[in-house]
Amino acid sequence: MDALRLIKSTRHALTQTRGVPEVLVEAWQACTLTEAVGGHLVLHGEEPLRAAAQRLLEAGGHAGGCLDRPPEDWTGFGRVARLTELEDPALALRELRMLLHEAAEALIVVACGADTETLYWQCIDAVDAAAECRDAATELLRILHEESDPEFADPVETPRPTTVAVVPLEPPGP
Repeated sequence: MDALRLIKSTRHALTQTRGVPEVLVEAWQACTLTEAVGGHLVLHGEEPLRAAAQRLLEAGGHAGGCLDRPPEDWTGFGRVARLTELEDPALALRELRMLLHEAAEALIVVACGADTETLYWQCIDAVDAAAECRDAATELLRILHEESDPEFADPVETPRPTTVAVVPLEPPGP
């Protein structure tokens, strides 16, 4: 399956999450996709992309490590197992940057409502690691000469319709 389709599936799944465990699983999925896209470009990309793709691969692995693997009772499977091709690297990297941005936003919401210090720091570390992944994807886009593309702009700066989820937060209980 093409990376772009998997990235869009993960973005959709992230918007459908309704609880902390689901957010963590989808953020982990985003990290493993990042690692896989980097790995695919290392193996199959043009020579100028390979060093930057290695950075993306390593950043994705680090980000996934911050979140740990989903619990043993998780019945899903990693979408990354279905990755077979990367038809349009530039488009996939732009979508991947958006996915990483959205995953980081979701992790910040989880961190704000965390009932344990461990969960809080896990989310904060993953947000930092996702920023590193976005930087690596941006570097790859620059190498692909995509900076003149209007869609290359940082997703934070790109006006787009958003859905705002209001989650009532309460202080941690005893």
